Amino acid sequence: MNNKSFGNFMIIWMGEWISSIGSGLTAFTLGVYVFQMTQTASSVALLTLCAFLPSIVLSPFGGVLADRFDRRLMMIAGDLLSVFGLVYVLIIMLLGEPHLWQICLGVTFSSIFVSLLEPAYKATITDLLTEEQFAKASGLVQLAASSKYLLSPILAGILLSFMDIKTILLIDISTFLVTVLAVMAVRRNLQTEHRVPTNQSFVKDLKEGWDALIYTKGVLQLTIILSVVTFYVGFLQTLYTPMLLPFTDTKTLGTVLSVSAIGMLLGSLIIGVFSIDRKYIKVLALGLGFAGLFFSLVGLTTNVAFITAAGFLFFATLPFVNTSADVMIRNHIPNDTQGRAWGIIGILSQLGYVAAYAFAGILADQVFNPLLREGGLLASSVGKVIGTGEGRGIGLLFIISGLLIIIMAFVIPRMKSIRCLERE
Repeated sequence: MNNKSFGNFMIIWMGEWISSIGSGLTAFTLGVYVFQMTQTASSVALLTLCAFLPSIVLSPFGGVLADRFDRRLMMIAGDLLSVFGLVYVLIIMLLGEPHLWQICLGVTFSSIFVSLLEPAYKATITDLLTEEQFAKASGLVQLAASSKYLLSPILAGILLSFMDIKTILLIDISTFLVTVLAVMAVRRNLQTEHRVPTNQSFVKDLKEGWDALIYTKGVLQLTIILSVVTFYVGFLQTLYTPMLLPFTDTKTLGTVLSVSAIGMLLGSLIIGVFSIDRKYIKVLALGLGFAGLFFSLVGLTTNVAFITAAGFLFFATLPFVNTSADVMIRNHIPNDTQGRAWGIIGILSQLGYVAAYAFAGILADQVFNPLLREGGLLASSVGKVIGTGEGRGIGLLFIISGLLIIIMAFVIPRMKSIRCLERE
């Protein structure tokens, strides 16, 4: 039975992996299209926000629905309805040159219905698998997610050389249909869990999800840790480019970003193949400790090869951190509240990205870069070690951030509430 359930999970996972690649194709090509249309980075940032924020903000409501209704049906509904946003963008492109607000409207519509998909997908993993399979499944889910940032940009670059953005949108739309067919195939093979209809308000449902999250103290603390991790990843995503471009070119920058992303792909693949057998707190702490070390090393020098290697190793550690926290959280949330809980966990853990996107530029431009410019306050001291000039302040910010992550790695195993999660 376990093998059959894992096989059903793999069918759904394959569909979601293909869909993730398609979403990455659209994200990359729309970003290029909007920049070429407006010649402003702020327009691309607005597009990214429209694609990112609605699914985060609405994920708790998607979680409520995932607990009220058949989770496989919720995944199908989320996939199908999100397609209409892409169809809208495609239609306005076929009719002529679209405005930025029209593209953002279509992307926002798609993102709204992704909020139905994600909590149901997370909760379905618990439905299908045993506790021993959670870690392997988490690694595979991260592998699929990382493909959006690694495989999709490369494929999009190749495809754009001989086809236009409209064709790529059609490809993405077709990948959603593949996902729907995969989920429908699994749903036919499973006895659908009967969920008793409820007239309970959304607010009360959300409160029950929150209560499930805080019932075991360590679960909320682990969620906060995930938010801190996304905060630092958001820092790196935002500031990698302005740190590197002062002393390298865009082609080299693209290579550094791609190789760094391969690290996350490799880490996820290792977990997906070999899994993690217990000792989750130890894996979490070691993963965070090495992540902090490699984060600091990214900012230590202007040697591109050294930075690339450190970036690769930093991203390779993240799946071990995420999987350890994921399994411990999943094991301590009742299955009937998994959807609501994961919806709330989604918004809390992703707040780190929002905070990073909001503060990274300000910290870099207004605080750290001025310190290491010629004549800056730290130019004659720290500057002798890590260098001076534009972008070196970002390097200092990375070093400090890495040290803070290392401190967190030492503190976590000493937290009684988190230790109790593993014992239980």
